Amino acid sequence: MPSNQVTSSSLPWARAHFSLLLAGLAVLGLATGTVLWALQMGGLAAWAWAAGTAPVLLALLYEIVMSLRRGDVGLDVVAALSMSAALAFGEPLAGNVVALMYAGGQLLETFAAGRARREMTALLGRVAKTALRYGPSSLDETLITELVPGDRLLIRQGEVLPVDGRVSGASAELDLSALTGESVPMKVTDGGEALSGSTSVGASFDLVATRPAAESTYAGIVRLVEAAQSSKAPMVRLADRYAMAFLALTVAMAGAAWLFTSDPLRALAVLVVATPCPLILAVPVALISGLSRVARVGVLVKGGGVLETLARIKIAILDKTGTLTHGQATVTRILVAKGQTENEVLRLAASLDQASSHVVATSLIKAAAERGLVLSLPKDTSEAAGEGISGTVDGQTIALGGKGYMAGLTAPNGGGALLADVPAGAMSVTVAVGGALAGVIVLEDRIRDDAHEVLAGLRAAGVDRIVLASGDRRDIAAAIGAELGVDLVEAELTPEGKVAVIQREAKAGAVMMVGDGVNDAPALAAADVGVAMGARGTAASSEAAGVVLLVDELAPLARAIVIAKRTRAIALQSVFAGLGLSVAAMIAAAFGFLPPVQGALLQEAIDVAVILNALRALR
Repeated sequence: MPSNQVTSSSLPWARAHFSLLLAGLAVLGLATGTVLWALQMGGLAAWAWAAGTAPVLLALLYEIVMSLRRGDVGLDVVAALSMSAALAFGEPLAGNVVALMYAGGQLLETFAAGRARREMTALLGRVAKTALRYGPSSLDETLITELVPGDRLLIRQGEVLPVDGRVSGASAELDLSALTGESVPMKVTDGGEALSGSTSVGASFDLVATRPAAESTYAGIVRLVEAAQSSKAPMVRLADRYAMAFLALTVAMAGAAWLFTSDPLRALAVLVVATPCPLILAVPVALISGLSRVARVGVLVKGGGVLETLARIKIAILDKTGTLTHGQATVTRILVAKGQTENEVLRLAASLDQASSHVVATSLIKAAAERGLVLSLPKDTSEAAGEGISGTVDGQTIALGGKGYMAGLTAPNGGGALLADVPAGAMSVTVAVGGALAGVIVLEDRIRDDAHEVLAGLRAAGVDRIVLASGDRRDIAAAIGAELGVDLVEAELTPEGKVAVIQREAKAGAVMMVGDGVNDAPALAAADVGVAMGARGTAASSEAAGVVLLVDELAPLARAIVIAKRTRAIALQSVFAGLGLSVAAMIAAAFGFLPPVQGALLQEAIDVAVILNALRALR
């Protein structure tokens, strides 16, 4: 019966080697005793079996003492009792079999946990140490800790990207399988975002760093993996409480069998078949398997407790910008007054917006670049923060902004008709040339291509209610909510307002909040499960969330919920099936139908079955 070290052991390989040594001593004692018994040397055989039992029993007693000093009472007490009773009652063979099964069970536990952690620990070995950085006149090999945003790096074929950045010049072909599980390489064009931890599988390319190494996507993933591996799930703690009840039941049945039959071997038989493995082993192995499985589909869950809660989610609250939408407004239409052209209106607006820090300015400049327009330098600019900007471009007076800002700068020129054509819920920028309205540029933060599919997947995974919670204008949020078919739209929310929505919805069930910005961090922390868009989201949201999506898409989230539900079901199945078999064997042993040696062998068969069933969560 292995001890409960699946999630708490800090030296798994050292434990594996120590368990191998104990198992070897137990095998040696069992083999030597069997040979001596065959040679009709029963006394020496008994000593050999006892010698094979003693090292394992001493190691187990040491672990029990260490556990008691930490305030833990483990079920290894049952194994210690069975080995001690076997030696005391003159059944050294049974004690040797239990000792072998105990040491072998620890080896099996180490293998099972290692198999389950494979996808997660594989991430930890991929952290790059150095990078080739362009210097004034040469390429220098530089420690990644010294990289800063703006550094230009050379990424060669086969290398792992050390930091997040943007591809510069030639396109890049990247293998994202370590982050997302997607086996098909992705092509990233000039200016596209490339995530640390991905591998270059094409020709060499330049990467311009956008974050320091410590703040990169991959560094964050590594930190989250380490936290997830060291966590202890509520289900495991619950299993610990059940385990104490099982220990009491075992002692009571063994005592009753001895009391009513006056046969100490009946009590010994009960002890050797009383396996707590369904409780102390099946749950953590299943949960670790589930954590590895969700990591394989591009979702990092910060521990077994979060995975359990994810399986119980009934209400999903989703932020709009950057979550259901791409988070960046794009030009969708340009409405122009008579005598104007779309390209000229856009060129003049983008030229002026080169002097602006507003987020929309970036969208206009990008749209102009996509059309191949050549921008002019603006002069004499004056900006009213958040409202609009005016100045001179190519000798013409240009102004652009919202309706309120433009009201006093433009003369009536059919502007009402143009503005009437702006779609409901869309953002618009009015452009004036020489004091006359020249056009209206319509921008929209487009809904993600997979948004409809994701919401359908969430409902199929058992989410009963979906709420859109946004800080954006009510008309914009309402339009997106209507298109996606959510159950409720909450708009114009402050960070505190989002927390209030979560607290209200939590009365009806477990709540999941999905967001990506700094303003979402309080809501992510307040929800039963917070989900952050890790690929492009802020560090604050990733730290506050219990789940981090490793790619800039929502599709893996629904799959993660399905995996979490299956993992929890397998864990519970292993517990109840394993305990049922154990109790049945204990009853048979108490009535004399199962001798101690056969009972020890049956006990290990139950252990193996439970572990193999728990590992199904990997598939």
